[in-house]
Amino acid sequence: MRQERTAPLTRPAAPARADRGAGPRRAALVLALALPLGLLAAVVLGYIRFASAIVAHEPSAVPRTDAIVVVTGGSQRVGDAIGLLGAERGSRLLISGVNEKTGREELAKLNPSARELLGCCVDLDYRARNTIGNAIEARRWVRSHNFRSLLVVTSNYHMPRTIAEFAHAMPGLRLVPHPVVTDQIDTGGWWYRWSAIRVLVPEYAKYLAARLRSLVETDPETSRLSVIIGGRKPVSSKPAELMGPEQERRSQAKSGHHDG
Repeated sequence: MRQERTAPLTRPAAPARADRGAGPRRAALVLALALPLGLLAAVVLGYIRFASAIVAHEPSAVPRTDAIVVVTGGSQRVGDAIGLLGAERGSRLLISGVNEKTGREELAKLNPSARELLGCCVDLDYRARNTIGNAIEARRWVRSHNFRSLLVVTSNYHMPRTIAEFAHAMPGLRLVPHPVVTDQIDTGGWWYRWSAIRVLVPEYAKYLAARLRSLVETDPETSRLSVIIGGRKPVSSKPAELMGPEQERRSQAKSGHHDG
């Protein structure tokens, strides 16, 4: 008997091409999902590290430095900084970002025991408008006095960003953080207390922006990014000698004299 020959089975060409293209598409889809998820995980882990590292207690031992800088934003910050100056933790104090309506007399009323220190060893900066401006004005002050180490005073939650900005503006200068802890913000509950979360999450975002900005710019004083991120120039364009209540009173008195 003659055996019938059967043709070998062959796969259609079109499905084969479809199968070959499925692998790269699947890999691209996985990559497209993995990148944002990985970025989100990195941001969340970074926030956990940032928030958990914020100190909950003020340091008991404070080393001596050449000078002290306090960033305004709370009356306790200034009071603590003046106390550190009185304890000879630095030879001079810069209060950065002072309101133009606040002068030495107003500060003396709030700190009556420090009236003599305010007259001899404290400088007021009215030009800084934000943390970037604080770093710029502190740098000018440090250079004018040839200081080599600085005790930095600000709130505990604000300290990481302040140190990042100061280190970027003044590389090589020894910076010693002195965080101020208040009862108004309990950073210990950063993972469940809304009052802490609503302060720390925006602060963490600003801290990330400061760190990333420092990677692409050489000098915050000439950086366009500092203006974009801060929403305005970090330092006032007005000359320092024309700012503050004392200068305003002198200007008014001089204008009145000329008008008469």
